[in-house]
Parts: sequence; structure tokens; C-alpha cells
Amino acid sequence: MSREIDYGNLMHQAMRSLIQDVLSDVSKNGLPGAHHFFITFDTQHPEVDMADWLRERYPEEMTVVIQHWFENLNVTDDGFEVTLNFGNNPEPLSIPYDAIQTFVDPSVEFGLRFETQDMDDDEEDEDDEEAPMAEDVPQKRPEAEVVSLDQFRK
Repeated sequence: MSREIDYGNLMHQAMRSLIQDVLSDVSKNGLPGAHHFFITFDTQHPEVDMADWLRERYPEEMTVVIQHWFENLNVTDDGFEVTLNFGNNPEPLSIPYDAIQTFVDPSVEFGLRFETQDMDDDEEDEDDEEAPMAEDVPQKRPEAEVVSLDQFRK
């Protein structure tokens, strides 16, 4: 069995750690300047905890905004909890990092998107599975190009 470096999962771990660091700072010091976040998450994730009426309204995914009014932002190694206002109705949410699909701070044009590759029911071999892909939002980075160094040698 050959061992490979799982860059997709390593990248996801690094990106989730970045989100944790940002939210931890905000929980301690508040939002600086014009910073605010749009966070889209999978409402079907088994560890998402939210009011039944919100889950019924958003059966697949939901985007929340952390900007003007939020309370009780508690950040852990697994996710975060926050109380947000939905039509003058404060509701607590518990969102694991694994449920996050996008994290965007439009004030500085920064964003992360977590993508997964859905496999057919006839999965061939576990070794053939592709790791989840991650890319910056809103811009896509160009494909990497391999350049021969021979042209630079004297």
C-alpha cells in the first residue's frame, strides 16, 4: 500500500483553523472596522444545532451574517456557537467547522469555499476517491504551471 500526502484534507484543516482564529479574535475583541462575515453552512450536518423553524425554512443550507448584532459568540476546536437575530427573534446556533461551505469577509474581498466531490453509488475503489477541494472566493486561482528550469541554466 503506497502512502500519499492528502493535500485536500490538509488544506481544509488549515482553512478551518484560520476561521477558528478569526472568530476567536472577534469573540474576544469584537469586529474591527468594516469587517463582517457571510458564513454558509450545511443545515443537514448532524452536529448543526438550530431551531426547528429555521431548519424547516432552510432545509439544505443557510447563510448567516455576523455583523451588527450578534451575541454569545463561543469558539471551540470543533466549531462555534452564536446567537443571531432573525426578525427580532434571537436564536442560538451551533455550527461545526465541518458544516461550513463558505466563509466570506466582503470588506476585504476575502473568502474561502469548501467543496466536496460527490461519488457515484458504484464507488470503484477508496483509493480512487478525490479529496475535497478548496479554493479562494471570489476569485479562482489559475492552474499551476510546470516550468523547466533548464532554460535558466547557463
